[in-house]
Amino acid sequence: MNDAMLKLKPARRERLADVLYGQILEQITSGQLVEGAKLPSEAHICRDFQVSRPVVREALMRLQADGLVVSRQGIGTFVKSRPSDKLTDFAASAEIASYLRAFEPRLALETECARLAAMRRTKAQLNQIGEALAALEGAFERGETGWEEDFAFHLAVAGAAGNELFPRLLQDLRDIMRGSMRMALGLTRQGSQERRRRVIEEHRKIFTAISSQDPDLARLYMRFHLTESRARITGSQGEA
Repeated sequence: MNDAMLKLKPARRERLADVLYGQILEQITSGQLVEGAKLPSEAHICRDFQVSRPVVREALMRLQADGLVVSRQGIGTFVKSRPSDKLTDFAASAEIASYLRAFEPRLALETECARLAAMRRTKAQLNQIGEALAALEGAFERGETGWEEDFAFHLAVAGAAGNELFPRLLQDLRDIMRGSMRMALGLTRQGSQERRRRVIEEHRKIFTAISSQDPDLARLYMRFHLTESRARITGSQGEA
């Protein structure tokens, strides 16, 4: 009798810098580190978290890039902004840094997709983008997160760029985009009606620019949307 075959997935190895990022982030979102508070020195963090100095520097660099801390030459690093304490409801703290990093390649890839889509899209492709937009609006009206509809919108824009490699590259980013979209849209769903309206309006402007065959405007609106999406994750609790 043959032994049963087990299909196992290797355990994910978290990057140490992401783990440290997440633990500092948790202390900021929970209020243990308030806005304006000074973080311990690099040497103290190395000792307390038992990590190397390059790991600490990478984590602090990412926290600064995300607008959560600010470094003052010769003085130290201080908490700049406190994101929503609901942030970790949508992702493990160690995953948040990697999800936020996804916006950097997306900015490079999707702004160009939007520009080319405005130049090359067919009527059928424009209809597909419009249908994805309508589906996203419907998901919001039903009180759903809408990340699948959001991904479909961005994939339709990539498909309209006229190069089959663009949607293929976006599909390669699907898993990490799912995480970042679930965070941003999850916080949006729990936010104000005005915040939800702004998200839909950002997508409408991209669609309108592509429909009008205005490549510069399409690229600009896509960049604005992705930048705002990232800000909705790292923004302060007081944001509408």
